[in-house]
Amino acid sequence: MIKFNPGRIVVTRGVDNEMNDNATFARHVRLSLERHLAGDWGNLCDEDRATNKLALLEGDRLFSAYTKVGVPPIWIITEWDRSVTTILFPDEY
Repeated sequence: MIKFNPGRIVVTRGVDNEMNDNATFARHVRLSLERHLAGDWGNLCDEDRATNKLALLEGDRLFSAYTKVGVPPIWIITEWDRSVTTILFPDEY
């Protein structure tokens, strides 16, 4: 169940390149995005989860972090106005 409008969904060049080269990573990105949209924030501390819960109600930025053995970790950020959701590597922030 989608909990919010993600706006336009974009990926960074680094994520796009990795998705094109690695089908396992591409599946990880797709599943992580589905989790993000459902309010499953991945590998966050309790404080960050609480921040996202409040952000859903008040319209602030949403942040998720996902890891999977064998593929690079990714972050997913939805802007406060829900205009865009970006999928990126942590070092691209």
